[in-house]
Amino acid sequence: MTQPSKIAIVTGGGTGIGRAVSLKLAREGCAVAVVYSQSAKQADETVGLIQAQGRDAFGIRADVSDRTAVSAMIDSVVARWGKLNYLVNNAAITRQLPFDELDLVTDEIWDELLSVNLKGTFNCCQAAAPILRQQRGSAIVNVGSIAGETGYGSSLPYAVSKAAVHGMTKSLARALAPEVRVNCIAPGAVDTRWWSGYEEKMRKLSGALPLQRISTPEDIAESIYMLLISPSITGQILRAENGQTL
Repeated sequence: MTQPSKIAIVTGGGTGIGRAVSLKLAREGCAVAVVYSQSAKQADETVGLIQAQGRDAFGIRADVSDRTAVSAMIDSVVARWGKLNYLVNNAAITRQLPFDELDLVTDEIWDELLSVNLKGTFNCCQAAAPILRQQRGSAIVNVGSIAGETGYGSSLPYAVSKAAVHGMTKSLARALAPEVRVNCIAPGAVDTRWWSGYEEKMRKLSGALPLQRISTPEDIAESIYMLLISPSITGQILRAENGQTL
């Protein structure tokens, strides 16, 4: 394996946007920890694709909503590589629910989505912060959603959870400055397995996009990498939505 210049963790790294980010970081010279919760097979495939590029990678199973599991995940990365430069908080879940049927939103759904999407993101930032602070130019990118900006998406609890991630990004950018930059990307519709069977809803949510296209995971990966390496950008929410909110 080629000696890595940087070490990166990508949560939800086995599929979709997470896989695209993991591969992009590997192409840019990083060793990558591919974190997954349930997608073991896909995570192994992603690790194999990275290793085929001559870069080091390994998969780690961790429930990001579990602080103990997250701490162990960070320890595993440090034990293998001795440092950490980048953290991409991509792990998230959703429920497809009609927006106007509030009675469908249960305590269980609130707890589940906030536990992973919001608390899970914080858990990873909290555990990684002391290690990231040791490296010059270290950075975090949280994957939010345009739903967190517009208030409309796959479900009301999902949109609210992502709005909270956007707000937390700004707070973390202040808390971790000047050593660690923290930014957030807010993708619009992205062609991933999340929308399998809901393509019409995806297009409706997207509206009449000025760029007349739906983003690919690779599109979002390029923007995430830009945020990771941009030394003057912190506390920002980058909308990557093909002009949806113009």
